[in-house]
Amino acid sequence: MAADNFPHVLVVDDDAAIRELVAGYLGENEFRVSGASSGKEMSDALERFAIDLVILDLRMPGEDGVQIAHELREQSTLPIIIVSGKRDEADRVMALELGADDYLTKPFSPRELLARVRALLRRAGSVTPAVGRTTDARAYRFAGWELNIGSRRLTDPAGASVELTNGEFCLLNAFLAAPGNVLSRDQLLESSRLYDDVYDRSIDVQILRLRRKIEPDPAHPSVIRTIRGAGYVFSVPVEKLTGGAMRMAAKELG
Repeated sequence: MAADNFPHVLVVDDDAAIRELVAGYLGENEFRVSGASSGKEMSDALERFAIDLVILDLRMPGEDGVQIAHELREQSTLPIIIVSGKRDEADRVMALELGADDYLTKPFSPRELLARVRALLRRAGSVTPAVGRTTDARAYRFAGWELNIGSRRLTDPAGASVELTNGEFCLLNAFLAAPGNVLSRDQLLESSRLYDDVYDRSIDVQILRLRRKIEPDPAHPSVIRTIRGAGYVFSVPVEKLTGGAMRMAAKELG
Protein backbone atom coordinates (compact mmCIF):
# COMPACT_ATOMS: atom_id res chain seq x y z
CA MET A 1 0.00 0.00 0.00
CA ALA A 2 1.41 3.41 -0.99
CA ALA A 3 2.45 5.67 1.89
CA ASP A 4 -0.16 8.25 0.92
CA ASN A 5 -2.88 5.66 1.51
CA PHE A 6 -1.68 4.53 4.95
CA PRO A 7 -4.17 5.00 7.80
CA HIS A 8 -3.85 8.51 9.21
CA VAL A 9 -3.47 8.84 13.00
CA LEU A 10 -3.71 12.14 14.89
CA VAL A 11 -1.70 12.39 18.14
CA VAL A 12 -2.99 15.12 20.48
CA ASP A 13 -0.46 15.71 23.26
CA ASP A 14 1.29 18.82 24.59
CA ASP A 15 4.50 16.81 25.02
CA ALA A 16 6.51 17.10 21.79
CA ALA A 17 8.66 14.12 22.78
CA ILE A 18 5.58 11.90 23.02
CA ARG A 19 4.30 13.11 19.65
CA GLU A 20 7.67 12.42 18.03
CA LEU A 21 7.95 8.97 19.64
CA VAL A 22 4.49 7.92 18.45
CA ALA A 23 4.96 9.45 14.99
CA GLY A 24 8.29 7.72 14.55
CA TYR A 25 7.13 4.27 15.65
CA LEU A 26 3.79 4.30 13.85
CA GLY A 27 5.45 5.80 10.79
CA GLU A 28 7.79 2.80 10.64
CA ASN A 29 4.73 0.54 10.65
CA GLU A 30 2.74 1.89 7.71
CA PHE A 31 0.85 4.77 9.29
CA ARG A 32 0.66 8.46 8.49
CA VAL A 33 0.84 10.52 11.68
CA SER A 34 -0.02 14.16 12.37
CA GLY A 35 0.51 15.89 15.69
CA ALA A 36 -1.45 18.49 17.66
CA SER A 37 -0.51 20.14 20.95
CA SER A 38 -3.93 21.55 21.80
CA GLY A 39 -7.64 21.19 21.19
CA LYS A 40 -7.50 24.01 18.64
CA GLU A 41 -4.75 22.29 16.66
CA MET A 42 -6.73 19.06 16.85
CA SER A 43 -9.79 20.76 15.35
CA ASP A 44 -7.67 22.27 12.58
CA ALA A 45 -6.18 18.87 11.74
CA LEU A 46 -9.58 17.17 11.71
CA GLU A 47 -10.85 19.81 9.30
CA ARG A 48 -7.83 19.53 7.04
CA PHE A 49 -7.32 15.77 6.94
CA ALA A 50 -9.45 12.64 6.88
CA ILE A 51 -8.20 11.21 10.16
CA ASP A 52 -8.73 7.51 10.88
CA LEU A 53 -7.95 7.42 14.62
CA VAL A 54 -7.16 9.90 17.41
CA ILE A 55 -4.73 9.37 20.28
CA LEU A 56 -5.65 11.97 22.92
CA ASP A 57 -3.82 12.94 26.11
CA LEU A 58 -6.47 13.50 28.75
CA ARG A 59 -4.28 15.75 30.95
CA MET A 60 -2.80 18.69 29.04
CA PRO A 61 -1.83 21.93 30.86
CA GLY A 62 -4.37 24.67 30.25
CA GLU A 63 -6.68 22.30 28.38
CA ASP A 64 -9.83 20.53 29.48
CA GLY A 65 -9.08 17.10 28.05
CA VAL A 66 -12.38 15.76 29.30
CA GLN A 67 -14.30 18.41 27.37
CA ILE A 68 -12.16 17.88 24.27
CA ALA A 69 -12.84 14.14 24.37
CA HIS A 70 -16.55 14.73 24.96
CA GLU A 71 -16.87 17.14 22.00
CA LEU A 72 -14.81 14.87 19.75
CA ARG A 73 -17.08 11.92 20.46
CA GLU A 74 -20.25 14.00 19.95
CA GLN A 75 -19.01 15.22 16.56
CA SER A 76 -17.39 12.05 15.25
CA THR A 77 -17.37 8.25 15.32
CA LEU A 78 -13.57 8.17 15.00
CA PRO A 79 -11.84 5.57 17.16
CA ILE A 80 -10.26 7.32 20.17
CA ILE A 81 -7.43 6.08 22.39
CA ILE A 82 -7.10 8.10 25.61
CA VAL A 83 -3.65 8.31 27.20
CA SER A 84 -3.01 9.63 30.69
CA GLY A 85 -0.30 9.73 33.33
CA LYS A 86 -2.86 8.71 35.95
CA ARG A 87 -3.25 5.03 36.72
CA ASP A 88 -6.32 5.16 38.95
CA GLU A 89 -9.46 3.34 37.90
CA ALA A 90 -11.60 6.51 38.04
CA ASP A 91 -9.73 8.06 35.09
CA ARG A 92 -10.06 4.88 33.04
CA VAL A 93 -13.79 4.62 33.74
CA MET A 94 -14.31 8.30 32.96
CA ALA A 95 -12.46 7.97 29.65
CA LEU A 96 -14.58 5.01 28.59
CA GLU A 97 -17.77 6.76 29.67
CA LEU A 98 -16.78 9.72 27.49
CA GLY A 99 -16.87 7.36 24.55
CA ALA A 100 -13.19 6.49 24.21
CA ASP A 101 -12.50 3.12 22.61
CA ASP A 102 -9.35 2.37 24.58
CA TYR A 103 -7.17 3.72 27.39
CA LEU A 104 -3.41 3.65 28.00
CA THR A 105 -1.36 4.96 30.90
CA LYS A 106 1.98 6.70 30.52
CA PRO A 107 4.64 5.58 30.08
CA PHE A 108 3.39 3.11 27.52
CA SER A 109 5.09 0.70 25.17
CA PRO A 110 5.03 1.87 21.53
CA ARG A 111 4.59 -1.77 20.55
CA GLU A 112 1.48 -2.07 22.71
CA LEU A 113 0.12 1.20 21.31
CA LEU A 114 0.65 -0.11 17.77
CA ALA A 115 -1.23 -3.31 18.61
CA ARG A 116 -4.15 -1.34 20.06
CA VAL A 117 -4.28 1.02 17.08
CA ARG A 118 -4.35 -1.90 14.65
CA ALA A 119 -7.00 -3.71 16.66
CA LEU A 120 -9.26 -0.64 16.78
CA LEU A 121 -8.95 -0.01 13.05
CA ARG A 122 -9.69 -3.64 12.26
CA ARG A 123 -12.74 -3.49 14.52
CA ALA A 124 -13.95 -0.20 13.04
CA GLY A 125 -13.46 -1.47 9.51
CA SER A 126 -15.43 -4.67 10.16
CA VAL A 127 -18.46 -3.13 11.86
CA THR A 128 -21.64 -3.33 9.82
CA PRO A 129 -23.46 0.03 9.89
CA ALA A 130 -26.78 0.08 11.70
CA VAL A 131 -29.95 0.39 9.65
CA GLY A 132 -30.51 3.99 8.66
CA ARG A 133 -26.93 5.07 9.39
CA THR A 134 -25.26 6.78 6.46
CA THR A 135 -22.51 4.87 4.70
CA ASP A 136 -21.56 7.72 2.36
CA ALA A 137 -17.88 8.49 1.97
CA ARG A 138 -16.41 11.05 4.29
CA ALA A 139 -13.23 11.27 2.22
CA TYR A 140 -11.51 9.89 -0.85
CA ARG A 141 -7.81 9.26 -1.46
CA PHE A 142 -6.25 8.95 -4.90
CA ALA A 143 -2.65 9.15 -6.16
CA GLY A 144 -1.54 10.84 -2.95
CA TRP A 145 -4.41 13.35 -3.01
CA GLU A 146 -7.18 13.50 -0.41
CA LEU A 147 -10.65 15.03 -0.73
CA ASN A 148 -12.40 15.60 2.61
CA ILE A 149 -16.13 15.66 1.90
CA GLY A 150 -17.16 17.35 5.15
CA SER A 151 -14.78 20.29 4.89
CA ARG A 152 -14.73 20.27 1.06
CA ARG A 153 -10.96 20.46 1.31
CA LEU A 154 -8.65 19.02 -1.35
CA THR A 155 -5.09 18.25 -0.22
CA ASP A 156 -2.26 17.52 -2.64
CA PRO A 157 0.41 14.82 -2.08
CA ALA A 158 2.63 17.37 -0.30
CA GLY A 159 -0.14 18.18 2.19
CA ALA A 160 -1.00 21.60 0.75
CA SER A 161 -4.61 22.69 0.31
CA VAL A 162 -5.87 23.24 -3.22
CA GLU A 163 -8.85 25.56 -3.56
CA LEU A 164 -11.86 24.23 -5.45
CA THR A 165 -14.92 26.08 -6.66
CA ASN A 166 -18.26 24.57 -5.73
CA GLY A 167 -18.64 23.20 -9.25
CA GLU A 168 -15.16 21.68 -9.24
CA PHE A 169 -15.73 20.06 -5.85
CA CYS A 170 -19.04 18.51 -6.94
CA LEU A 171 -17.55 17.34 -10.22
CA LEU A 172 -14.53 15.74 -8.52
CA ASN A 173 -16.83 14.14 -5.95
CA ALA A 174 -18.88 12.63 -8.78
CA PHE A 175 -15.76 11.16 -10.40
CA LEU A 176 -14.41 9.76 -7.13
CA ALA A 177 -17.74 8.08 -6.36
CA ALA A 178 -17.51 6.12 -9.63
CA PRO A 179 -13.84 5.52 -10.49
CA GLY A 180 -13.23 3.51 -13.64
CA ASN A 181 -16.75 4.16 -14.92
CA VAL A 182 -17.37 6.16 -18.06
CA LEU A 183 -19.60 9.11 -17.14
CA SER A 184 -21.49 10.99 -19.82
CA ARG A 185 -21.82 14.78 -19.81
CA ASP A 186 -25.47 14.40 -18.77
CA GLN A 187 -24.49 12.25 -15.80
CA LEU A 188 -21.78 14.68 -14.74
CA LEU A 189 -24.13 17.61 -15.23
CA GLU A 190 -26.65 15.99 -12.89
CA SER A 191 -24.09 14.81 -10.34
CA SER A 192 -22.23 18.10 -10.15
CA ARG A 193 -25.38 20.25 -10.14
CA LEU A 194 -24.07 22.57 -12.84
CA TYR A 195 -27.49 23.66 -14.00
CA ASP A 196 -26.70 27.33 -14.51
CA ASP A 197 -25.24 26.71 -17.95
CA VAL A 198 -27.51 25.76 -20.82
CA TYR A 199 -24.95 23.88 -22.88
CA ASP A 200 -23.42 20.60 -21.85
CA ARG A 201 -20.04 21.86 -23.15
CA SER A 202 -19.80 23.74 -19.82
CA ILE A 203 -18.80 20.39 -18.32
CA ASP A 204 -15.77 20.39 -20.62
CA VAL A 205 -14.72 23.79 -19.25
CA GLN A 206 -15.11 22.61 -15.65
CA ILE A 207 -13.08 19.47 -16.38
CA LEU A 208 -10.37 21.55 -18.04
CA ARG A 209 -10.10 23.68 -14.89
CA LEU A 210 -10.10 20.62 -12.64
CA ARG A 211 -7.39 18.97 -14.72
CA ARG A 212 -5.18 22.02 -14.28
CA LYS A 213 -5.36 21.44 -10.53
CA ILE A 214 -4.91 17.68 -10.20
CA GLU A 215 -3.22 16.39 -13.35
CA PRO A 216 0.59 15.93 -13.46
CA ASP A 217 0.42 17.15 -17.07
CA PRO A 218 -2.92 18.83 -17.90
CA ALA A 219 -2.05 18.85 -21.60
CA HIS A 220 -1.86 15.05 -21.54
CA PRO A 221 -4.40 14.03 -18.87
CA SER A 222 -3.90 10.67 -17.19
CA VAL A 223 -6.28 11.05 -14.23
CA ILE A 224 -9.46 12.26 -15.95
CA ARG A 225 -9.39 10.73 -19.42
CA THR A 226 -11.68 11.61 -22.30
CA ILE A 227 -13.57 8.73 -23.90
CA ARG A 228 -14.54 10.02 -27.33
CA GLY A 229 -18.24 9.91 -28.00
CA ALA A 230 -19.01 8.67 -24.50
CA GLY A 231 -17.75 11.04 -21.82
CA TYR A 232 -15.00 10.92 -19.21
CA VAL A 233 -13.49 8.38 -16.86
CA PHE A 234 -11.52 8.79 -13.63
CA SER A 235 -8.72 6.33 -14.34
CA VAL A 236 -6.62 6.11 -11.17
CA PRO A 237 -7.40 3.91 -8.13
CA VAL A 238 -9.57 5.56 -5.48
CA GLU A 239 -9.87 4.65 -1.81
CA LYS A 240 -13.15 5.46 -0.12
CA LEU A 241 -13.18 6.25 3.60
CA THR A 242 -16.44 5.65 5.43
CA GLY A 243 -17.86 5.64 8.91
CA GLY A 244 -14.88 6.90 10.90
CA ALA A 245 -12.16 4.47 9.88
CA MET A 246 -10.72 3.33 6.59
CA ARG A 247 -10.28 -0.26 5.55
CA MET A 248 -6.89 -1.30 6.86
CA ALA A 249 -4.49 -3.86 5.48
CA ALA A 250 -3.21 -4.71 8.94
CA LYS A 251 -0.06 -6.70 9.52
CA GLU A 252 0.33 -9.11 12.39
CA LEU A 253 3.00 -8.19 14.91
CA GLY A 254 6.23 -10.09 14.38
